[in-house]
Amino acid sequence: MSVALNFNGLSCEADVGNSLFTCAESLGIPVPTSCNKQGKCKECVVEVAEGMECLSQRSPPEAHLKGAFRLSCCARIAAEAGAIRCHTMRRGTMRIESHAFELPVHGKAWKIDPAVRREGERILLDGVEIDRGTGPLHGLAIDLGTTTIVVRLLNLETGVVVADSSFENPQRFGGSDIMARIQYDTEDRTKTLQRTLAGYLSRAIQEFPVDPRSIYEVVIAGNSTMRDMFFKLSVYSIGQSPYQSITELEVASGARTTTSLSEQARRLSLPIHPKARVYGLPIISGHVGADAAACMLAIDLANEERVVAVMDIGTNTELIVGNKHRVLAASCPAGPAFEGGEIRFGMPGLPGAIEKLAIDAEGTVTTTVIGDGPAEGLCGSGLVDLLSELLRTGRMNALGRFEGGAGDFTVAAGDPPVTFSEADVNALAQAKGANVAGLQIAFKEYGIRYQDLEVFYLAGGFGRHLNIESSKRIGLIPNIPAERIVQVGNASVEGACIALLSCAKRAELEALVKRVTHCRLETHEGFFDYFVEGCQFAPVENALEATNP
Repeated sequence: MSVALNFNGLSCEADVGNSLFTCAESLGIPVPTSCNKQGKCKECVVEVAEGMECLSQRSPPEAHLKGAFRLSCCARIAAEAGAIRCHTMRRGTMRIESHAFELPVHGKAWKIDPAVRREGERILLDGVEIDRGTGPLHGLAIDLGTTTIVVRLLNLETGVVVADSSFENPQRFGGSDIMARIQYDTEDRTKTLQRTLAGYLSRAIQEFPVDPRSIYEVVIAGNSTMRDMFFKLSVYSIGQSPYQSITELEVASGARTTTSLSEQARRLSLPIHPKARVYGLPIISGHVGADAAACMLAIDLANEERVVAVMDIGTNTELIVGNKHRVLAASCPAGPAFEGGEIRFGMPGLPGAIEKLAIDAEGTVTTTVIGDGPAEGLCGSGLVDLLSELLRTGRMNALGRFEGGAGDFTVAAGDPPVTFSEADVNALAQAKGANVAGLQIAFKEYGIRYQDLEVFYLAGGFGRHLNIESSKRIGLIPNIPAERIVQVGNASVEGACIALLSCAKRAELEALVKRVTHCRLETHEGFFDYFVEGCQFAPVENALEATNP
């Protein structure tokens, strides 16, 4: 007898004693490893969705893993019958926004002047020879998100995008939010999270249609924790008040002049040219990290006369308000709910996720599913549509309670059916409340109303696919005319590309981040009141109107 194994959607019969890693190999599924299945590198993590009881007990190399996560080289088939369903940290084809749209920088001319240049056969980095050859010069722009990773390969001489790759952040075994990752990394002390991510990045790089040794520079964008962790820095201080990166502390003490980072690729375990440089964009302050800085570069904020705002909604939402004369930034600890975390049938933008829906007068639900297959759950844009439709049709009130004491709402039939509960609503309400508190405080501190904005940029993959009217109805974004809202997609990776291709733009950003005022939400006296108000499902109006009608 044997166990029925479903691994990354592929099925086989697995015999007692075989490891999940061996089973994956037989199915042709690549699993990252750099220790040849010895349990030392900790890179071959898999998530077991069903059938954990059919596997061997955790071995000592797996002591760092909790819940549904195992090392595939250590987890062996222990039962003679049963069913196991598992997947690697890179599940299928995920719809992650890897491009940006309608950005001001796209319409402006700026000179391509990368740090990597050619003089005859000599290849120079900042004027210093690091290689010789006549082949193309490549660089990488990487956006390290808490939930998703985007990698873009560019030709440094032409600025042309050669290829890109995107996948879920494989570090989720360390927790779904920033604070959980900080605690995990601090307690682990072996850089497991960094090594796991480096393994997945290495595979993505090796899958690109170029010689990895032709990649001579990498620019990293990401929140403060993701960036510092990748550079193997301690992130302990980011998790403790006043929540500052070690680079901020060193700037304050005079030990360094910038919060940006620079390291050779070989030290960070990337399979590119060994003398290639990995440059971490500067952070702004606290949890307002290098991803927010990259967004400022992408919207050309250093040269913007209009008052604009950019909001990248995610596990850690970044908000920037201002123009070339004055900039204010805030970080909102929203958590993973709007990215599918903490929701019973929540999921990332994978095939099977409901991304759009509507409810008619009879209560019939019409859905649009990624991949056009059967519905398995709801991704962020689907959750926003669902909340909006429940509110619009009177099935849910502004407090998030189902009318008439109704039980779970059935979104889609199936086995099991996709349902939505008041507990799910509560998780989304708290995530939304944190975002609204950030909006209200930032705009009040800046001294403007939402109507004073000329452009409100919604950044990120989640923001790109939101229904604007649904978002305004539930109070996720400000209640302003739709024509002022621009869904720009992945502005963070776009900013990283600009910094990769232009030393002048990189210097411009280094100067700009030093002029940004950080609005610390956690110490603001009105945060709790704005948070409570923001947990209600109603349009977001101006905080200023109460005091400055």
